[in-house]
Amino acid sequence: MQIKPTIKINVRRNKVVVLLSLLILFSCAKRKSKYTDKQVFRYNEHSNITSLDPAFAKDQRNIWAVNQLYNGLVQFDDSLQVKPAIAKKWTISEDGKRYQFELRNDVQFHKHILFGKDSTRNVVAKDFEYSFNRLLDKNVASPGGWVLQNVANFKAENDSTFTINLKQPFPPFLGLLAMKYCSVVPREAIDYFGNEFRANPIGTGPFHFKLWVENTKLVLRKNPLYFEKDENGKQLPYLEAVAVTFLPDKQSEFLQFIQGNIDFMKSLDASYKDDILNTDGTLKEKYADKVRMQTGAYLNTEYLGIYQDGEEEHPTKSKLIRQAMNYGFDKEKMIKFLRNGIGTPATSGFIPKGLPSFNNQQGYSYQPEKAKRLVSQYKEETGDENPQITITTNSNYLDLCEFIQRELQKIGLQTNVDVIPPSTLRQGKASGKLPVFRASWIADYPDAENYVSLFYSKNFTPNGPNYTHFKNELFDTLYEQSIKEIDVLNRRKLYQQMDSIIIEEAPVVPLYYDEVIRFTQKNVHGLGINPIDLLDLRRVKKN
Repeated sequence: MQIKPTIKINVRRNKVVVLLSLLILFSCAKRKSKYTDKQVFRYNEHSNITSLDPAFAKDQRNIWAVNQLYNGLVQFDDSLQVKPAIAKKWTISEDGKRYQFELRNDVQFHKHILFGKDSTRNVVAKDFEYSFNRLLDKNVASPGGWVLQNVANFKAENDSTFTINLKQPFPPFLGLLAMKYCSVVPREAIDYFGNEFRANPIGTGPFHFKLWVENTKLVLRKNPLYFEKDENGKQLPYLEAVAVTFLPDKQSEFLQFIQGNIDFMKSLDASYKDDILNTDGTLKEKYADKVRMQTGAYLNTEYLGIYQDGEEEHPTKSKLIRQAMNYGFDKEKMIKFLRNGIGTPATSGFIPKGLPSFNNQQGYSYQPEKAKRLVSQYKEETGDENPQITITTNSNYLDLCEFIQRELQKIGLQTNVDVIPPSTLRQGKASGKLPVFRASWIADYPDAENYVSLFYSKNFTPNGPNYTHFKNELFDTLYEQSIKEIDVLNRRKLYQQMDSIIIEEAPVVPLYYDEVIRFTQKNVHGLGINPIDLLDLRRVKKN
C-alpha cells in the first residue's frame, strides 16, 4: 500500500528538477542576448564531466573543461613543445634535479565572491606551493598525485620564485608539469567551498565559470583579466563564451552537428562514420562545403587490458591464451572497415606511433593458425576443453569488440561481449573486477615513460595507472633505470626493451594507434590540432 504514494513523490521531485533545469537554461538564454551566437563555441561531451577541479582532471572529458579554466607553470604548444605559462622562464641545474621558475606578476585569479565579498588577487609562488601540497594530500585523494612522485621538495622562495627539487633526474619532468593536475588554485576558495570546489571552480584560465547543470549544460564566459595576448598584442581569448551539452548518444550529437547546433565534433563513431567518411578516410562530397575535417597523429593506444590478479582458473591467466588473443584477429581489416581507415593497426607493441621510442619492432600480426595452436596447447595443458572469456566494453566500441569476438571464436576461444555504461566500465577497470576490458591510453606528456608506467608494479591501481596489475621484475628494474637516465638515446633503448617485455608477456592486446580527427563548422577558425588531442580555445574565432 506504500508503493503508489512513493512513486508520486518521486515523480513530483523529478518534475521539480526538470522545471528548475529549464528555468536555469531559460535565464541563461536571456543573459546570452548580450553577445551573438558567433561569439559562442558549442560542443557536446557525451561522457558527463565529473569535476571541474584540476586535481581530478584524469580523463579527456574533465581535462578539456579544466583546460579552459586553469593554468600551470608551463604548457604545451601544438607541437608538444613546453612553453611558458604562469612561469615566464626557468632554469634547470646541471645535475637535472633542481628546477627554478620565475613567475609572471600579472596573472590574476578569476573574479569570485567569497564570504560575501567580490574580489580577485594576483597569483604568487605560495599558491603553487599550496596547490602541489593539495595534490599530494591523501585526504584529497587526487588521482594525479603520482606526477610528483619523483619530487623531493618544493618551496616558494618569494612571491615570484618557485623551486622544485627532484629525488633523481627525470628529463620528462617539465612535460609532467604541463598536465592539468599541476594547475594553480587559490587556497581561500578551497577553504570556502571544500568538496564543492568541483562545481565552483576558480582558476586563472581564458574562461571563467558561469553555470553547470550536471548532465545538462556547462557554460563558461570570457575571462576579462586573462594575461595572454596574441602576436598582435590583442588579449585572448577571442570568444565570449563556451557552451557544453551532454547528449550521451553519439548519433544525436552527429545530428546536432549536421544541423549546425554545435560547432565541433571530436572522434569518429560507428553510428555515423559511413555517413560522413569514405572507406579511405576522406570526407564525403555532400559535406565538403559544410564541414572542415582535420586529422593528425595522436598519442593514443587503444587496447584490451587483461587483469593479471584475477582468479587462477580464468583462461587469461595463461600467457598462451593472451598471446592467442593477440594473434587471433586481423587488425588491418578492423581498421579499414570499422574505422574507415582512421588509425594504424597496433602490430608494434604498446608505445604508439608518433613517439621517438616507437621503433616499429615486431609485435603481433594476424596469424590464425598459430593462435589455434596456442589455444590447443592451453587445452592440453589445463584440461579446459572450452575456455571462455568476456570482453567488457561500452557501446561506443561494441562494433570493434564484436569483430574480435567473431574472430576469436574461429580459433577455438569462446568469447562473450558485455556492454556497460562508460562510468561503470571505468570503475570496474580501476577496481580489478573485469578480467578483460577495452581501454585507451592517451599520453599526458610526450615521452614513452607515460606508456611504460602502466606496467610498473608500484603503480597498481588505485595508486597509479597499472590497471592490469602486471608485475615483472626485469621490467621494474628497467623502468627504474629509465627514470634516472639523462641520456635521451639510452633512455629510449630502455623504453624499447620494456615494450618488448610487454609484447612477450601480453598483459594487453594493442588494437590500434589512434589518429586525432576533428570536424568543425566552416565558420570556425583557429582551432588547432595536437598529438594529445587537447582542446585549446584561446585563439578560436567564428565568423
